[in-house]
Amino acid sequence: MPVVALLGNPNTGKTTLFNGLTDTYSYVGNWEGVTVEKKVGKINHSELLVIDLPGIYSLNPITKDESVAINCLLNDSPDIILNVTNACQLKRNLLLSVELLEFGQPMVIALNMIDDLKRSGINYDLDILSETLGCRFFSTNARNKDGLAQLKSELISSPIKKAAVLHLNYPVEISNIITLTSMQLMQQFNYTEPFARWLTIQFMNKNLQVRQYATDHHLHPLTSQETIFDSHNYESQIFNTRLDFINSVLDRATQQESSKSHQNITAKIDHWITQPLLGLPIFIGIFFLMFKLSFDWLGTPLSDLLDSFISGPVSSATAALLTQLGAIPFLKSLIVDGIIAGVGGVLTFIPQIFILFACISLLEDSGYMSRAALVTDRLMQIFGLNGKAFIPLIIGFGCNVTGIMAARTIEQPKERLITTLISPFVSCSARLPIYGLFVAAFFQKHQALVVLSIYFIGIFVALLMAKVYQWLFKVKETSVFIIELPKYHLPRLDIIAMGTWDKGKGFIKNAGSIIFAGTVLIWLLSNLGPQGVVTNINASFCALIGQAALPIFKLIGVTSWATVSALLTGIFAKEVISSSMIVLFHLSGQTGLIATFSTLFTPLSAYCLLIFILLYAPCFSTLSAIKAETGSIKWAIYSLISNTVLAFAISMIIYQVGSLFI
Repeated sequence: MPVVALLGNPNTGKTTLFNGLTDTYSYVGNWEGVTVEKKVGKINHSELLVIDLPGIYSLNPITKDESVAINCLLNDSPDIILNVTNACQLKRNLLLSVELLEFGQPMVIALNMIDDLKRSGINYDLDILSETLGCRFFSTNARNKDGLAQLKSELISSPIKKAAVLHLNYPVEISNIITLTSMQLMQQFNYTEPFARWLTIQFMNKNLQVRQYATDHHLHPLTSQETIFDSHNYESQIFNTRLDFINSVLDRATQQESSKSHQNITAKIDHWITQPLLGLPIFIGIFFLMFKLSFDWLGTPLSDLLDSFISGPVSSATAALLTQLGAIPFLKSLIVDGIIAGVGGVLTFIPQIFILFACISLLEDSGYMSRAALVTDRLMQIFGLNGKAFIPLIIGFGCNVTGIMAARTIEQPKERLITTLISPFVSCSARLPIYGLFVAAFFQKHQALVVLSIYFIGIFVALLMAKVYQWLFKVKETSVFIIELPKYHLPRLDIIAMGTWDKGKGFIKNAGSIIFAGTVLIWLLSNLGPQGVVTNINASFCALIGQAALPIFKLIGVTSWATVSALLTGIFAKEVISSSMIVLFHLSGQTGLIATFSTLFTPLSAYCLLIFILLYAPCFSTLSAIKAETGSIKWAIYSLISNTVLAFAISMIIYQVGSLFI
């Protein structure tokens, strides 16, 4: 089955183009040997498979993500390369295109974001570009699906034919080495001429992945010259040759440039958004507005309506139906008091979670998230990191697992480890239901502000621990932070909807599996004890476990064993905390969760409990991600213990000090 490899720089709209060509990807997994996500889709009405490779600036990889692209070329040899470029940044993007054209496989170049190029007053002659580079060019706007039909037709209908290999006029010395070495590779290893040339050029250019490939395959014509290559500055000569070629191509292909001054709206907005003094307050203000929408203006009223529906008609109708069917009391209690009360109680927070994800998707689609990383770069540097480490933290708002996986884009191993270890301190969506319960009970007038403070406490603790780890690990080198700032776009509703669903569907899935299983488990532990089935919950296994740990938790203001038992279930999954608490208080005969909270907590103890939930032991999925990314279980165990100790210490200090003033 023919394979199309999708390659391009970051922020060229590559993934949007992938979704447009395949409608949606049909397979997600990991590349063999690494935990980097692999997306494969099939173009409709064809046998063509499309592989969406991570965004790269060159074929010389620095991170795990980038190494996937070069490994695909070396080991999988795709039939067609679809190179996605940003039309407004074509000069820089073509540096990767040249490397791919030298590889010698059939290639098509998509000149994406063509609408932004037209607004800038610049236009390229695609015929000249195609003729000079020896491959087909198509102008596209993946966001609006402009040009995708023609591109799809080209990929489907055009037969895979031998590519026109790009031969640049490198300096004489380099050209002679390329010719001689590639001939030796062709004779000794039966390589094709384009592949042999490409291997030689990449080896001379100090591509570490290619050098490892040459060592593993005993390519003596290359490995025997490694010392000689390193003693000369071939990289700069190769780069300059490519750049001169690109400049000459663009000089010919640039058809016209508008004489009218184009008002750059993006630059005008960035003048204020990324300003050193205003950038951070604007960032905080935007996130405050997000939480106002999620917890005050829209989310809470919708959650209240859903709660009244589930706890009222759904619960009553189910109880009546079970009674009519003659269900035994044990089963009836399991379904009504356990599953519906627990799972349903968590599902009532879906509106808040989805509104928050919709806001984040809107910021991503508009182009602001890149600015957020840039603005926070100055703050991150104080703690020994940079804006590149902030991106995994932002992604962690959805799920700490994906945030940890995003840390693989950081080049320095120690800095990557630090980012992995601090990521669980960022508040994920699984914690939102428990926040919603407590802010509704104690902070009704300031729900958004309280939740925002919890989020920023998590970020502050993460950064503080990053500074500690930097000192402990003796970090001397840090990654270079380079980020592309895309032009601002008017957000599209379909893209926001897709992004919101992609982020939020995991929560619904967990409600149907993890939360369901956790709710059933906590119900069983609450109805069973050493003597078997119990009618008094205080004699259950759940009560025994909670009462044993309660003396310790009293130091942070927790006075109920049911709360302690619910916290223990959070190690399995943070989503289970709220459902466990709902079930336990419900089975205890407490009527009205808000009223129950007011008798068990004070605003101070409630806030300290939220801080503990924010910071303590990562869930099993996050611990598994830490083990996978670090390659060692010791860091997962360390994170489990250290995070819990730190969470308890911070919560206890705040509670004990706060109690002196209240």
